[in-house]
This record gives sequence, C-alpha cells and structure tokens, in this order.
Amino acid sequence: MDEPLTYPLTRSAPFDPPREILDLLPERPVARVRYPDGRPGWLVTRHATIRAVLADPRFSARQELRNSEFGEVGEVPPAAPGMFIGMDPPAHTRYRRLLTGQFTVRRMRALAAHIEEIAEAHLDRMAAAGPPADLVEAYTAPIPAQVICELLGVPTAYREEFARQVAVAARRDTTAEERQRFLTSISEYLGELVRHKRSAPADDLVSGLAADRDARLTDEELTNITIQLLGAGLGTTANVLALGTFALLLDPGQREAITAGETAEDAVEELLRYLPIVPSTARTALQDVDLEGERVRAGETVTLSLPGGNRDPRRFPDPGRLDLTRHAAGHLAFGHGVHQCLGQQLARNELRVAFPALFRRFPDLRLAVAPGDVPLRDDMVIYGVHALPVTW
Repeated sequence: MDEPLTYPLTRSAPFDPPREILDLLPERPVARVRYPDGRPGWLVTRHATIRAVLADPRFSARQELRNSEFGEVGEVPPAAPGMFIGMDPPAHTRYRRLLTGQFTVRRMRALAAHIEEIAEAHLDRMAAAGPPADLVEAYTAPIPAQVICELLGVPTAYREEFARQVAVAARRDTTAEERQRFLTSISEYLGELVRHKRSAPADDLVSGLAADRDARLTDEELTNITIQLLGAGLGTTANVLALGTFALLLDPGQREAITAGETAEDAVEELLRYLPIVPSTARTALQDVDLEGERVRAGETVTLSLPGGNRDPRRFPDPGRLDLTRHAAGHLAFGHGVHQCLGQQLARNELRVAFPALFRRFPDLRLAVAPGDVPLRDDMVIYGVHALPVTW
C-alpha cells in the first residue's frame, strides 16, 4: 500500500492545485491521506467521482463527523441551529428551501442593474485617485461586500469591521478559540440586526426570512443563516475577481473574450473552472462504500479536491490551460448536489459585470510589481491574493 499523503498539501504555482493532486488524477483518483489530527482519510481528485460523492446520501456533510482538513485538532460539535452548511437532509432541506425562496428572479434581476452602478462607482474613484492602486482594496473586495450586505440588509457602517473579522477567522492558523470569539462577536451584532428586522422590516433577505410566518425561524437560526451568507458573499467572489484579474494581467491576449458581450459568460465560467479558489469540500462515509476500487470505511472522511476535478482531462481537454473561449459548463466551482452554492447566480452576476467593466475602463491595466511579488493567500482557507498592485 502506498504511503498516505499528509493533508493539506502545499501549492507550488499560483493558479494550479498542488502538484500531488495533478499527479494523482490519471492513476489514483482516490488516494489515502493523513489529516493533521493524525487520523486517516481519503483524497478524491477525479471530476466524475467527486460529483458522485456529492450526490450520494451515504456520504454526510455533518461537521461533527469529519476529520479536520486544515490543522485543528479535537472534536467538532454538531452544527448550531441555522448552520445548514454542516447539516444533512432533512434539517438541511428545510433551511435550503427557505433560502431558495428568498433568492428570487426579481431580486437577482434588480441586483444585476445595481451591480453595474456599484462597479462603475468604484472605477470612478480609482480613476480619480490615479495610479497605482491595490485592486483588492479599491475594487475586487468592496463590490461583493457591498452587494451581499445590501442583499441581506446589513448597514454600511458595519461592513468593514465584519470583513476584517472574517479575514481573521478564515486564516488557516486560526485556533478554535479565536474562531469561537469571532462567532460570539458577530453573533451579538447580527442578533441585534435580526431583532431590528423583525420590528422594522425592509426589502432585504433577512427581513424576508424574519417575516415568513411558516418558517418560524428563531433569532439564533436567522442569525446563523446570516453569518454563513455574509461569509460566503465576502470571500469567494472577491477572490475570483482578484485572482482572475491577476491571471488576465499575465495573459492580456485573452481580455477581449471577457469584454465582448457574446463571449463574456463563457469567459467567466472558464475562470471559475480554472482558478483554485476553494481547495476542497469534505464528506464522511456513513457506511462502507467502494470508490474507484478503494474501500472507504464508515466514519472515514473523504476530502474532495474541487480544483482537481476542474483539471480532470477526462472532463476538460487540456485542463491546465486558461482558455476564455472554452465552454466550461459542468465545473465544480460551486460544488454539486444538495449543498451546491445557493448564491451562484449572484456570484455570476457580479463577475459578468465586474471583469468587463474593469478592462473596458482601463484597457492598459498592468501589474505594478513583478508577478512573484504578488502576495498569495496560501495562509487562508479561501485562496486568492492579499493584494494586487496595478497601474495604468
């Protein structure tokens, strides 16, 4: 038997998954790993196998069942009420249905026009200030933050502080105690917000959930739902924007595809496929399951490499090449199955607006530092860049 890999793995190139994942794909799509707490598990890298696990009820998303992937050692408690990401059906299904009802076509359409206004306002400020600029601070981080906060009804004054706290909690070396302090602090604030929305509702998602008499959500449930949606809205889209811009600055010949209306949608899907923003998701076997000739035992954690699946040559020809004219439908950037990202259409709307707007306004945008000097987010659970110095 091959010696198990030590997980997590280390990245060797800014836009690629760790080398071991690409090496495993052809012959060992299900490989043994050992987690930081010393317990064994499995790493899955093949696209079809990842989709199969994510759609299989024999694998659980319950957080208390899985081993730690990112360094914490010790038992994890069951998901608190409302923390639906760490739950299985039927508990997960109840929350999912309620949230799906709030991500309405009307609300998404209204936001799409507003996203254009937000993007143009930030570009105006960049142009007025002049070069150079940190694109993360000036553009890629504030747009998703403003959009998700307006969608949820979180006041402007709190957005910067919440983003700062999320950044601390999302570090790989954050301890369980530090993460709990973050949750306590943000829960106190958002709990007050939830109570305010119940007494003075507005046209936002939290107010809509609070006013749903059939849902009968407690303050704790609604607070925890809001925490998850805020965290997701602040993290992933901002890093796709920043890391994707970095990639396009190194390959300027592809910018036309993302600024042309007829190809912009495919270009965004290809960036979502190519960029390794979310390194993995995990499931735990509820019974013995055979996967690609390996026997996964009940209670063992299976780490699913989403970037690995997105670089699977069986699904995407020449997968290591960024090609904005590729039709990349079926990628795993938003997951698969019952836990597939709720906000994926919102994220797509933001990306389809923000990328073209940036390169139309600054067609000669370029890095202000050497590529090797761009600070990468290897220390964070969600990958990207900490800063992106640019000029024009």
